[in-house]
Amino acid sequence: MHAVLFDMDGVLVDSEDYWTEFQREDLLPAAVPDEDVDVAEVTGMNYRETYDYLEETYGTTMDREEFETRFEQIAREIYHEHVEALDGLHDLLADLEARDVTTAVVSSSPHDWIGIVLERFDLEDGFDRVVSAEDVDAAGKPEPDVFEYAASEVDASTEDCVVVEDSENGVEAGARAGSTVIAYRIDAHDDLDLSPADEVVDSAAELRETVLELTN
Repeated sequence: MHAVLFDMDGVLVDSEDYWTEFQREDLLPAAVPDEDVDVAEVTGMNYRETYDYLEETYGTTMDREEFETRFEQIAREIYHEHVEALDGLHDLLADLEARDVTTAVVSSSPHDWIGIVLERFDLEDGFDRVVSAEDVDAAGKPEPDVFEYAASEVDASTEDCVVVEDSENGVEAGARAGSTVIAYRIDAHDDLDLSPADEVVDSAAELRETVLELTN
């Protein structure tokens, strides 16, 4: 495999623990009070697309400005104060670099949020490319566009990329792009359909082992 494309939230950092609680307990009940929206429906989406999805699917009682402001405020708190990096991440990136395997962050989060994580965990030089869904003038996950764009950024075909994802939307996006998909199953998500993935792993150690096997 030529490249490994890593999702950020839930993979590189354990932010989905905090995002899931925020959306389940605060944001979704406030925005769509008359519906019981499953967090999995919107996990992996860009937050602006999340608003569009909720408005089109259910109708919202919150305007876009308030919705985005709440998201942006909690994001800075989560990334600055709460998250921890994936165990063994620096070693994994070093191993991939030694094999001449290109690496990229491919996230639905905006570059500002990604930048907080990269700076906090000394990862600013850890990846060959950093791609946000906001770089792509197309639909976000579960559509494959962001992975197709990321593959082009690392001069690879999507079929020659490994995608590492934790959400249903992300796994589906990677599979629809034609990449080999590793689904990282985490406690923040319950009962997800990860069947489009080629491999499903349950720990950081298993994730590292599987990535290295696929890039050997």
